Amino acid sequence: MKNETLEQPLETLSFEQAIQQLERIVTQLENGEQTLQETLSLYQRGQALVQYCFQLLEQAELTVRNLSDEKLENSQ
Repeated sequence: MKNETLEQPLETLSFEQAIQQLERIVTQLENGEQTLQETLSLYQRGQALVQYCFQLLEQAELTVRNLSDEKLENSQ
């Protein structure tokens, strides 16, 4: 993974892009061909990506709940 990818702000990534990046990081970590510093950088980025993905999923869940509540209110 290139350094510019690791430095790309999370907020610019879609959920799908973040998952793809996380998958690439896992593959790289499994290969074990990085230096200790590279491994730590990958791990940190991976942790940040996981938190970011959870945040996006929580936002999506809230949106679905709000839409469902609106639909129920409108149907009454």
